Amino acid sequence: MSLPTYTTLSLTLENHVAQITLNRPDRANAMNEPMWRELRDAMRWLDGEPAARVAVLSGNGANFCSGIDLGMLMAVQGRIQDDCQGRQAEKLRRFILDLQDCLTAIEQCSKPVIAAVHGSCVGGGLDLIAACDLRYCSADASFCLKEVDLGIVADVGVLQRLPKIIGDGRTRELAFTAREVSGKDAARMGLVSNCLADRASLLMEVMTVAESIAAKAPLTTRGIKDNLNYARDHTVAEGLRYVATWNAAMLISRDLEAAAMAHVMKEKPTFRD
Repeated sequence: MSLPTYTTLSLTLENHVAQITLNRPDRANAMNEPMWRELRDAMRWLDGEPAARVAVLSGNGANFCSGIDLGMLMAVQGRIQDDCQGRQAEKLRRFILDLQDCLTAIEQCSKPVIAAVHGSCVGGGLDLIAACDLRYCSADASFCLKEVDLGIVADVGVLQRLPKIIGDGRTRELAFTAREVSGKDAARMGLVSNCLADRASLLMEVMTVAESIAAKAPLTTRGIKDNLNYARDHTVAEGLRYVATWNAAMLISRDLEAAAMAHVMKEKPTFRD
């Protein structure tokens, strides 16, 4: 199988688990413009590749992600320059919406995406993991919603997604203070599911979780993600109607047959991609 190649990411696929690694270690995996675009492209590839059932998102080098590349940030003023204030504002809005879309692609991808965080996860890195389905970290991890210290209202998803993960009050504290959160504190507040002793233990744990998910019925895991995302943004009654429609369409499947037969025979089920 030929995998896509990127300048800021590395990608592998083995045993139905895609490993997507932020690969600018010399810049602490700061998110330059190519990385934003390539993250979106990688998520669209993941969504459309039947052999990939789950993804692990990690960082190469000493840190997970130091946020938006400052060079990219400083260049924004030049790229939106216009002698009309309204058109300049319109260009900036389009630019922000495009960056938002690069991370929303993680959420829109039908496959579960697991973030494995070590070292620093700052600013845009927090936006990035907030869009993931599961998050794990190592004890050396630190998290910081840094934008307030740069005079910026965080605008690519963290203020919208983080309250649904750790609650409104904790999100407000982190957003207003830019307080650094340790890996253990991140686990206590529910930002991550578990904090492991070191990076090796983190990757081992995350791969175990990913392989467990990859062994499940793919149609079902995709349905779970879709319904959880829908339920998060809608009322209980709307969510119930949505899942009823989903199961009316997708419940009767080869996956259901394989799972039921394996249960009866006390065997491990095998599912098609």
